[in-house]
Amino acid sequence: MTKNGYMVFLVLLTFVVISLLTNILGPIVPDIINNFHVSLTAAGFLIFSFFIAYGVMSIPAGFLVERFGEKPVMISAFVAAATGSSSFALFPDYKIAVISLFTIGAGMAVLQVAINPLLRVAGGEEHFAFNEVLAQLFFGAASFISPHVYSYLVVALNDGSQGSNLLLRGLRRVTPVELPWVSLYWIFTAIVVVMIPVLCVSKFPRVQHTDQERPGTFEMYGSLMRRRLVWLYFFAIFAYVGCEQGTSNWISQFLSQYHHLDPHTTGASAVAWFWGLMTSGCAGGVLLLKIFDSRRVLIGASTGALFFLTFALFAQGRMSAICFPLVGLFASVMWPILISLALNSVSEYHGSFTGILATGIVGGAVLPAVIGRIGDHFGLRNGLLLLYLPFAYILGVGFWARPLVNNATLRLKTTGDPATV
Repeated sequence: MTKNGYMVFLVLLTFVVISLLTNILGPIVPDIINNFHVSLTAAGFLIFSFFIAYGVMSIPAGFLVERFGEKPVMISAFVAAATGSSSFALFPDYKIAVISLFTIGAGMAVLQVAINPLLRVAGGEEHFAFNEVLAQLFFGAASFISPHVYSYLVVALNDGSQGSNLLLRGLRRVTPVELPWVSLYWIFTAIVVVMIPVLCVSKFPRVQHTDQERPGTFEMYGSLMRRRLVWLYFFAIFAYVGCEQGTSNWISQFLSQYHHLDPHTTGASAVAWFWGLMTSGCAGGVLLLKIFDSRRVLIGASTGALFFLTFALFAQGRMSAICFPLVGLFASVMWPILISLALNSVSEYHGSFTGILATGIVGGAVLPAVIGRIGDHFGLRNGLLLLYLPFAYILGVGFWARPLVNNATLRLKTTGDPATV
């Protein structure tokens, strides 16, 4: 039994909201390009504006939570998300989108920092590992569902028949006819607005932050940033998030541009399966990590991702649409392995190191934008070839990583060697 089941549910619900607002960018990229008449570079800059907020806010968010507590910080984050979503829904314009997505991204970054310690305390430390996995399942499920919601809304609103659906009738009144996908941001606005009073009336438990959860001092950050190993792992996180977002955000546009597949249906479905397989892949990764050293799993996963990326870029039609999600399947284990290798490679200041690693999320801002820039000049396929470099860097981590503590495996336990974690 959990200590506070209601609060655990509220945190899981927050993970769903974060996922909905974060991982919808890929399906709407073709609409952004076509409706706003912008280049691939400009579309990539929208992704940049969202994820750069993660990099900017990850470390400050830790200080905000430490100073003011989880509840007011989370409420402020949802207010920011509501402001960003409603602004774009009311004024669907490219320039407004840049500001709105940065505002939403900042709110989501703050929520990410606040909810993990809250989940540990609300659910009890003995259940924390299970609840973290459960949270990732909720996050992945929302990432899988959101592109299908996008497809439903666009197809239904384009249908033109009023029907008896109250939701569709209401969205038709507030959504421009030529921009049916903007209706998503009315849905997002409604969700985050509902979350604000829910948080206001909820009683939060008192959170005592562990050393890994505390943001640390400027001296700690300075000490860490003078270490070469810290920068190597920072760039590993940078590379991973860049691969994740650089792949997912350009899938629909690639399939539309090279294979003439409908971005509202086939493209959105491919993005949904990318996130769906990333979620299911985590379950398989847990089993592999009980059998093999995490570095070997990372090498295998990176090799598989590079293999299917090649097929996704050069196969024909439907085969390309199948292979892109399989890249997500192999990428699914990279984040937890990279984080664990990084934290297990230093003996102190884990909280500050975590903040530095979280800042590496800016890779999700930079790589999609660079891919778009290359795509404008040399074609999107050539832009996506850039993904070989960060995937290769992650592959290299499996060879050079020397953690102080290895992951525990069944082999270690059965041979009598000391099992490590």
